[in-house]
Amino acid sequence: MTNTQARDTAIDLDLVKMMDAVLSEHRETHPRSAQITRDTGLWSNLDQLGLVRLSGSEHSGGSGAGWYEAAELITAAVRHGVRAPLAEHDLLACWLLEAVGAQVDGAARTVCILDETGTATAVPWASTADRIVVLWHDGPGYLMADADSKCLRITPGANIIGEPRDTVTAKIAALSGSTISTELVAQLRLKSALVRAIQVCAALDSILELSVEFATARIQFGRPLSKFQAIQHLISDIAAESALARAASEAALAAAVGSDWSAPGLGFLVAVARSCAGHATSVVVRNGHQIFGAIGTTVEHRLHEYTRAALAWRSEFGSVRHWDEEVTRAALAAGSSGLWNLIAD
Repeated sequence: MTNTQARDTAIDLDLVKMMDAVLSEHRETHPRSAQITRDTGLWSNLDQLGLVRLSGSEHSGGSGAGWYEAAELITAAVRHGVRAPLAEHDLLACWLLEAVGAQVDGAARTVCILDETGTATAVPWASTADRIVVLWHDGPGYLMADADSKCLRITPGANIIGEPRDTVTAKIAALSGSTISTELVAQLRLKSALVRAIQVCAALDSILELSVEFATARIQFGRPLSKFQAIQHLISDIAAESALARAASEAALAAAVGSDWSAPGLGFLVAVARSCAGHATSVVVRNGHQIFGAIGTTVEHRLHEYTRAALAWRSEFGSVRHWDEEVTRAALAAGSSGLWNLIAD
């Protein structure tokens, strides 16, 4: 999401500026750590500002905003390198509880889908959550429970940037679940996938910004790096791939919000967004590190915060290959007569 899009969708720009200021201040006053946990002080501050449940309905204690505002918040968090389960809590777990009419309290949450053994792997932020919304198969449908994390077995893990990605194990027979529609489960999968696309796009945009700044300021052989044609080509490729990924993600988000997540071709649009973001990451990460050279690989430089993040997020809630195959399946199903409508709609 961009400030231009914020204007186009009537988002309060003062809200956008406030989000940016709060996260920027937190980044400046809190040193980075290799082991990432949920910062309870930051969480409390964001909660007081109404940002923890930004998209929740007002009657359930939320701020009543929408996905565009939430996308701006997620993007600002990525831009400032602030790691927090904002999307998992607000857009996924609490949304699901609200959708089935369940009560939502102030506990920090995440969500996962258990397999037949009662296990879910790589669950975002599970080890830092107070409660976990768990779903599992029950015959042809699903059941859901808002479980206390203390009643589950959680084995800590992490992705390549240190964010918690834990294994959750539950005794399904001991859970008291309520029925949840397959439509909501399908929406959960699409929302989870689109969240990561938005995060990847924010990381790619940050890599572009850093690359332009560095190439402009760095003097080599008596002139700025930006004057070398090879560097210009690298940066132009970064810009093009980032723009493509962002355009695809914004198209999917616009279709989702405009149809209340029920557009017939929404699955295809999300698949395209994830495919574009995944392939763009390969180009942007490679070119970014080529521009910076050795300095970009150091722990002290911020480049790796975005390159490693993009690589981590593009593989979550479906790999690049998975989303490529989804795009291919949709194109084959449309056939020669329906392919244009699939792309143009």
